[in-house]
Amino acid sequence: MRTRLLSTMVSTALNNFPQIAEQLGTRINDKLAETISFGEGCPDTLREAMGYCLLAPGKRLRPILVLLAAEACGSSIEAAMPAACAVEMIHAYSLVHDDLPAMDDDDLRRGRPTCHKEYDEATAILTGDGLLTRAFGLLAEQIADPSVAVRCVEVLARAAGATGMVGGQADDLDESVGRLLFEQFERGEQDACLATIESIHRRKTGAMFAASLELGWTVAQANDEQAAALQRYGKCLGLAFQIVDDMLDVAGDEETTGKRLRKDRDQGKLTYPSLLGVEESRRRAELLIGEAIEALEVLAPRAGRLESLARFVAERDR
Repeated sequence: MRTRLLSTMVSTALNNFPQIAEQLGTRINDKLAETISFGEGCPDTLREAMGYCLLAPGKRLRPILVLLAAEACGSSIEAAMPAACAVEMIHAYSLVHDDLPAMDDDDLRRGRPTCHKEYDEATAILTGDGLLTRAFGLLAEQIADPSVAVRCVEVLARAAGATGMVGGQADDLDESVGRLLFEQFERGEQDACLATIESIHRRKTGAMFAASLELGWTVAQANDEQAAALQRYGKCLGLAFQIVDDMLDVAGDEETTGKRLRKDRDQGKLTYPSLLGVEESRRRAELLIGEAIEALEVLAPRAGRLESLARFVAERDR
């Protein structure tokens, strides 16, 4: 049964995520630009490419999650901003590397040529490397409490590493995993197929959503109840985001999304829509968003903007 969360939250926060994103996005972008203002020693082309990728138009969902999680636990946007920027740097680096010919081989990202198309492959690899390392430097430099800084470094390293985002990407590219999925599909083992797909996406996409929330509650030094609520919210939100992403790849508009579509179909990948159909995929995403919103009840009324974000994920077209 749906909880009474809606009645306990500020109603104006329910459906205005685009305004929230615009407001917070401006602050995030300003801070991001500041954090890559390198001094002497950084080559001009590398500096330019890092800015091209990091400051490209985007939803900034992950850094916004950091800020709103901290806010929901009683901390401030300012205190959480370094962690928010670090998450966006990791996300930007992952996109640069994912787009390379050896991986997903994309030529369009956020409505613009991908880094290796705008520059070259070597510059793209080094741009990702620069963003990755700057993220951890930022946490070490700008989070005042050393114990909190160390914890944030650990959270982000785990989520972005071999058992998190990188591991999920590796399995997504692994032909043997793809063969396993199709064998399960041909044998009619739908539950096994779903478990394999979800294992990939909980690491490839979900790990960074979860880490964003954990960084927010770590900065806020949240209690166990608050952390558990945000953990449940993030688990549901991350999976719902991936399901919607798969549906957009099938039925989205390339100009609106700003990236090449139908690539999963072209590469013969099994996705939620190809396995379950679009309508069942949509139903699952809606159920997950409902569960995510219910998880926020213990954080009301300060979690109103997190609810708006969840609703945006369900309704997004890009």
